[in-house]
Amino acid sequence: MSKTYVVPEEIKSTNNLESKLEHLKNIKRSFNVYRVDCGSCNGCEIEIFAAITPMWDPERFGFKLVASPRHADILLCSGPVTRQMYYPLLRAYESTPDPKVVVAIGACGSSGGIFHDAYSVWGGVDKVIPVDVYIPGCPPHPATIIHGLASALGILEQKLEYKEHTEDSDVAIEVEDSLLGNILFERDVLVESKRLMSYFFGRKLYAKYINALKKSTDIKDIKKTKEVINIYSSEEEDSRYEECMKRLHNNVYLKYMKQFAPIKDEYKFII
Repeated sequence: MSKTYVVPEEIKSTNNLESKLEHLKNIKRSFNVYRVDCGSCNGCEIEIFAAITPMWDPERFGFKLVASPRHADILLCSGPVTRQMYYPLLRAYESTPDPKVVVAIGACGSSGGIFHDAYSVWGGVDKVIPVDVYIPGCPPHPATIIHGLASALGILEQKLEYKEHTEDSDVAIEVEDSLLGNILFERDVLVESKRLMSYFFGRKLYAKYINALKKSTDIKDIKKTKEVINIYSSEEEDSRYEECMKRLHNNVYLKYMKQFAPIKDEYKFII
């Protein structure tokens, strides 16, 4: 579908980057978030509801869900935007006070996902309204959602940006000799990486973790390898990579090391 909605001039003029940054500076660390389901499968919604539980406690960052877009600072939009949700999305967008921040969550919200070229969808939130922050994933992890919302605190400095990914640039990961002598180890690391951080960012996570493992002088020495992973993961600027590298260590590496030695609690990362 072609984009037919034109942002009114009075909304556009009050939603430039400078106005948004000034607005975020004024409201400090207290943000009201309104969720708009634009035809998602409810996978992202389940993760959003998980993210607002006491386990993740997003209110420590000042984020609160509100029941009306008129009370919101941030619009959190999921789904590929179906035909039926086109006008409800526009009404929510225009009802939100200016300046506002729009966040597209999930693969469908960011790019339309697997439905991007379906006749009944618009192919992503940015095909209808301007988007400031993208949170990829299918669905994104609760920690990813909170990190994405935290990125909205400083739109200018955020590290996650929209990127176009074409199949032509997709190069299969080449696996050399297995680090543990079992090629299934690398396979399971890649599968778990994609589960944690989606297809595109999961491949980056895989490369980061495998490269860190190669720095270990003895990969079968569980204690030394944990120290190496701890050092390299702590150097990551993006806290999600740090957490997910530790999860890979707990979920995959230690599972394969059971054949060499009993696994003690001290070998696991506390996340």
